[in-house]
Amino acid sequence: MMDGERALLTDLYELTMLQAYFDEGMHDTAVFELFVRALPAQRNFLLAAGLEQALDYLENLRFREDELAWLRDSGRFRDDFVDWLAAFRFSGEVHAMREGTAFFPDEPVLRVEAPIGEAQFVESRLINLINFSSLIATKAARCVLAAPGRLLVDFGLRRAHGAEAGLLAARASYLAGFGGTATVLAGQRFGIPVFGTMAHSYIEAHALEHEAFEAFSASQPA
Repeated sequence: MMDGERALLTDLYELTMLQAYFDEGMHDTAVFELFVRALPAQRNFLLAAGLEQALDYLENLRFREDELAWLRDSGRFRDDFVDWLAAFRFSGEVHAMREGTAFFPDEPVLRVEAPIGEAQFVESRLINLINFSSLIATKAARCVLAAPGRLLVDFGLRRAHGAEAGLLAARASYLAGFGGTATVLAGQRFGIPVFGTMAHSYIEAHALEHEAFEAFSASQPA
């Protein structure tokens, strides 16, 4: 399980507001929309991505026993609220753009309709997922536009800010038109073509450069 699948991967104020809604008996439907207010200079579009991960998060959102115990022991939350969280499930509706759709300022990418506490609580993680994947997909789309007809491959795992970022960047890049990735798990999980040969360290491990290429070719024939 990746950390992104944990209910406590959120901002504290989502939980404190959720308890306040619980205390006040506020369960009416609310509508939250995710959109961009403005674009940076020299940027005239964004590309929507991350919806699959967002829906997976909402469908599987649960508080585990260890998370409930931590909340109870923290002293910030009352027992009756923590008991209520044990049965917490997202019961709302989601309306969203199809992944790969270009969007513009003030245009909702994703809309959540749910009891206000539920809609409030999922805010941080949904922004996290949609923002990151859309950022990478948009950058990748610009690369594709700048190199028409060229094979572009994601080699960003080793420079990514963590495992989830590397995996989702491979997916978002492929969604935007890249031909594949070097990240093996992205190939297994998302069906993305995987590319890669050898590092320079492999060549340096041999006495002569041509011996390295010959040995590698024998080991990995085309």
